[in-house]
Amino acid sequence: MSDDADVREIAMSLAGVVEAESDGFDFKVGRQGFVWSYPERSPGRPRTIRLDVAVLYVGDDAEKQALLRGEPDLFFTAPGYDHAPLVMVRLAKVDRARLEELITDAWQMRVDSA
Repeated sequence: MSDDADVREIAMSLAGVVEAESDGFDFKVGRQGFVWSYPERSPGRPRTIRLDVAVLYVGDDAEKQALLRGEPDLFFTAPGYDHAPLVMVRLAKVDRARLEELITDAWQMRVDSA
């Protein structure tokens, strides 16, 4: 089980990472985001920043689909994210070691693409 404090600790341990000003958490390397808190949008309601869900950069659609199909209890997507290489991860359902792997992979892909 993980939480937003784990996300912050892991992300800030990586080289070149900055935390952007946000109502939740928002981490970038260079000018590219790799993990941030989920801004949930519901029709007719204001946006809600979810600290229990992280949006994670996964690089491409093939990886996104593999995660969504392989572990639907852990990963999901939402309208507006359909065509982006991003997934949402339920922090309470992921252990610290796996979260560290996911965040580090997202960071590395952004570093490599810079």
